[in-house]
Amino acid sequence: MVQKGPRPLVLCGPSGSGKSTLLKRLLKEFPDKFGFSVSHTTRGPRPGEKDGVHYHFTTKDDMVAAIEKGEFIETATFSGNMYGTSKRAVEDVRCTGKICILDIEIEGVKQIKRTDLDPLLVFVMPPSIGELERRLRGRNTEDEDALKKRLDTASREILYGQEPDNFHIVIVNDKLSKAYSELRDFISQNMVEKKSGLLMDIN
Repeated sequence: MVQKGPRPLVLCGPSGSGKSTLLKRLLKEFPDKFGFSVSHTTRGPRPGEKDGVHYHFTTKDDMVAAIEKGEFIETATFSGNMYGTSKRAVEDVRCTGKICILDIEIEGVKQIKRTDLDPLLVFVMPPSIGELERRLRGRNTEDEDALKKRLDTASREILYGQEPDNFHIVIVNDKLSKAYSELRDFISQNMVEKKSGLLMDIN
């Protein structure tokens, strides 16, 4: 991949950590600064989801073929469905002059580290596994088995997130306003415009 524009921003964290809420707030506050990379998936659309907006919905055969052609930066499989970030999705955002934001899982982070994308890596974690369980139960979207699997996965993700040098910053989302402030400060201190060499001012 050819580096164009500012470094992409990767947000990673367990389901229920609040990373999606932080992302939405960032995109809402700075719609002209950031653009979201739309992932591909082989699962079917959920009610209200639009192709090209929430995901690029595709078939397993088409996605496997695209992966073999080297069109993806990272891919992962969850519950029998494939997910991934295509090079085109990142370039589409970069072509608008915006900073590309990626919301990906741990396996995707490991894959991206092997590319020349050179993103800023942010790990968002809950204050505790107990609080994470409370948040997930509050959604009331999964049975006990599925919930247990999510919590087991979250425990492994948190261990990886806390290891030195895996991420540029770890944000504990115990209070949304504080976590968002930390994210904004980190971005403004680290986002450099390629042409001018100046730090991006988002204040």
